[in-house]
Amino acid sequence: MGHLDHAAFGWLTPVLSYVMACLGAALGLRCTVRALGATGRSRRNWLITAASAIGTGIWTMHFVAMLGFGVSGTDIRYDVPLTVLSLLVAMIVVCAGVFAVGYSRDRTRALLIGGLTTGLGVASMHYLGMAAVRLHGDVTYDPTLVGLSVLIAVVAATAALWAALNIKSPIAVTVASVVMGAAVSSMHYTGMFAVSVQVTPSGAALPGATAMQFIFPLAVGLGSYLFLTSAFVALSPTTGEREASASAQQPVESVAGRRQARTV
Repeated sequence: MGHLDHAAFGWLTPVLSYVMACLGAALGLRCTVRALGATGRSRRNWLITAASAIGTGIWTMHFVAMLGFGVSGTDIRYDVPLTVLSLLVAMIVVCAGVFAVGYSRDRTRALLIGGLTTGLGVASMHYLGMAAVRLHGDVTYDPTLVGLSVLIAVVAATAALWAALNIKSPIAVTVASVVMGAAVSSMHYTGMFAVSVQVTPSGAALPGATAMQFIFPLAVGLGSYLFLTSAFVALSPTTGEREASASAQQPVESVAGRRQARTV
């Protein structure tokens, strides 16, 4: 039985992965709030941005945490196509949940369906990512802990969608994001504690890429996307700010029109 290390770099990877989960949740919630106050193409674009932010945050959290994962007695590699597929799954299922909430007239039903769909998708992303792991040995799972991790994922996803519908102020969004980050991290490490590895020593080369060759650059790129998108959202005026600006311009335009009429 190989010894599993979930924090080979100490607290660095758990803390950094938690920060990425919080950032993705915060950005996704802010974009969803913007979407619910918009219409037409603008709503769709905000919802797509929200889904990409949440999905990216969850995936980046998972694989930043995996940078600290090690098993004594064997090297670890990652299957590149499966790893990319796990990212696509995260994006697609979160998008489905966010759009269900953003466009459904029955918010309660949409919340339940969207939360279940998104939660199962997040769990699928996690275990697809684990299926991408290549090592010398056999990987097994504790069914009870696997079921608990899936339950946490569903509850966390439902809570995130509920927060998107009901939380508006920046402070409340920040608090919700911290809680969501903790929930996503809990789901990840619950799933990781379900893992056992029976190492089979071998000198054969493992297929796939190392974490530093593939996952680290991709995680850095996606993390940069989150930070840049956060800056864009922070600088974009809200619907209320645009309406206030338009209202402020109307009196000025009216006065200018009256003066022009007098001149004529």
